[in-house]
Amino acid sequence: MNFELTQEQLLLQKTAREFAQNKLLPGIIERDETSVFPMDLFKEFGKTGAYGLPYPEEYGGTGGSYMDYVLSVEEISKVDGAFGISYSVNTSLYGGSIMNSSASDDIKKKFLAPITYGEKAGSFGLTEHSAGSDAAGQTTVAVKKGDKYIINGSKCFNTNGPFADFTVIYALTDPALGTKGMCAFVVEKDTAGFSVGRIENKMGIRTSPVSELHLENVEVPEEQMIARPGEGFKLAMKTLDGGRIGVAAQGLGIAEGAFEIARSYMMERAQFGKPIAKQQYLAFKMAELQTKIESARMMVYRAAWMKDNGKPYTVPAAMAKMTCTNVAMEVTTEAVQLLGGNGYMKEYHVERMMRDAKITQIYEGTNEIQKLVISGQLFR
Repeated sequence: MNFELTQEQLLLQKTAREFAQNKLLPGIIERDETSVFPMDLFKEFGKTGAYGLPYPEEYGGTGGSYMDYVLSVEEISKVDGAFGISYSVNTSLYGGSIMNSSASDDIKKKFLAPITYGEKAGSFGLTEHSAGSDAAGQTTVAVKKGDKYIINGSKCFNTNGPFADFTVIYALTDPALGTKGMCAFVVEKDTAGFSVGRIENKMGIRTSPVSELHLENVEVPEEQMIARPGEGFKLAMKTLDGGRIGVAAQGLGIAEGAFEIARSYMMERAQFGKPIAKQQYLAFKMAELQTKIESARMMVYRAAWMKDNGKPYTVPAAMAKMTCTNVAMEVTTEAVQLLGGNGYMKEYHVERMMRDAKITQIYEGTNEIQKLVISGQLFR
């Protein structure tokens, strides 16, 4: 059992850390207030190859590992959890849908390679107002017409939706079949009948745009069907397993970022004649939080290792997602408290981190769903 990172991984961490500190941190408060996504920075970071870390070179990736990707998302999310989830959705949900699919090599190269270096961006269209945790409840329908499919329906809570060049749309060929008729397509943003609907005004991750997507008689070539009828549900679930590792890394990063702000503050802030870090109750609280962060780190790194080594990772991914996001919520909440009145002020960042942390317990499968996944395997 080796816990040491390679020199290449340490360099990846350093690259992401410096980008977060030097490019994302400046202006982050204003972006949060105005809900403006830094598209220029998204493309700039993509030039490092970060979005293609877990994918083979023949599909435009860097030939790295899922562990490499996790380390990168973690570092970015220490500063900007919103940028972290846009990164994660682009790579693990959109990219994962393409890579995990039965699509031809030509289709994979066409729709995966452009997102790996930030030339294009992707999103993942599964959730609907009638289909959240119950993916089978969706109503988007795809009907075959010659060598094309006609898609009608709507998606919601679509991260990256407003700016994505490509979206993987999951649909039913026959609503009566439920998941047995689920399929998936890549839809390009300029396709006739495909439009962005309401852009959500959110509590947290405010700079990462989330929207509705509407499909009205959208014609898609049959070659852009990446999952045949009956294969879509399996593809979505496998892709979400990988996505949950990404969200776990996001949660871990948010927790670490808030913890470090609190630690630095406690060493400088003096009350009753000494730094508050010398107050044993507060020091013990930080010791507990650090232990929980380290436990969460082991969970997400293990899940990434299992994926990289071809071992079943559905349950480890669920455990990591639940653990890391719960720790993110606890650490950020405590960080606000540890900073006292200053913790409630935007300039100290931890209130934003607390708002960002909450959604990590909800999206890509609520933590209650993660318990279903874990317990379902436990009693087989």
